Amino acid sequence: MSQRDAITENDPRIQVSADQLRRLGPRARSLSLLPHQPAQSVLNGRHASRLRGRGLNFEELRNYMPGDDVRTIDWKVTARTGEPYVRVYSEERDRATLLLVDQRMSMFFGSQVYMKSVVAAEAAAIAAQRVLAQGDRVGGFVFGDEVIAEHRPQRRAVALHRFLNSVTKANNLLNADLRPQNTIELNDVLQRAARIAGSNALVLVFSDFDGLNSHSESLIRKLAAANDLILFSVTDPLARNLPARMRAAISDGELQADFDASDPALRDKVQQAFRNRTRELEHWSRRYGFPLVPLGTERPALDQMMQHFGLRAGGG
Repeated sequence: MSQRDAITENDPRIQVSADQLRRLGPRARSLSLLPHQPAQSVLNGRHASRLRGRGLNFEELRNYMPGDDVRTIDWKVTARTGEPYVRVYSEERDRATLLLVDQRMSMFFGSQVYMKSVVAAEAAAIAAQRVLAQGDRVGGFVFGDEVIAEHRPQRRAVALHRFLNSVTKANNLLNADLRPQNTIELNDVLQRAARIAGSNALVLVFSDFDGLNSHSESLIRKLAAANDLILFSVTDPLARNLPARMRAAISDGELQADFDASDPALRDKVQQAFRNRTRELEHWSRRYGFPLVPLGTERPALDQMMQHFGLRAGGG
């Protein structure tokens, strides 16, 4: 093992461990992904559409009794039988939650404290543990450039552990020498999620949304229409504000190019591409009524998650 590999393996800001991810759950025990939210939560109705929460299961038809809500009357059955009937529902005991966790090479970058891949992994781990704690089923997709792990939603601790292990494994595959031959497209994962989620699921996407295109909108629209959708957009400050004096060598493992940010045209082109992606996500958030949660590489994922959900950092 080289010295660089040893540093990477032992630095939780660069690569995560399963224990690191599991420890985050208890520290975020006050965080909830249920419809009732603190006033300052990004999931509060003042910020975006409210979470619909668990759905209702149809139980039976029965005769109307004094005190029943007239809105539950089944008018077709009532007209057919000549007697008032009501439809009886019960709340679903749980619902499926799908977490889509991006661990592609575009996520293996960080100019501040953490790699984007680490922020996404930790935020997803927090959400997964809170979902199981509130009694819902947890599953989803963990995907890198060439591998994807699918987890069917289950309400079992062992399923959560398998999911966190998949996140850890995908995260630990990332390194500066990785040379993927192919790249799994974000749209492919969104399409798989739409097929499995069906309706009334909670779908959480943790990504930098590299590869977003026009087809992405139709997939996101479909997911948002049938389910509760939350996008966690992971970015790095360097993409938002490139220093004019920055020079860097950029490599894909095979080819290398010099990047000189002192060139105004080149700097503006890079920053405009980032701004366009951000604006597109914000536009879809407003248009289709789902929350967009920004996450950066400057602070721990836990602190950011607690702040966005209207809670004090550190689990308060």
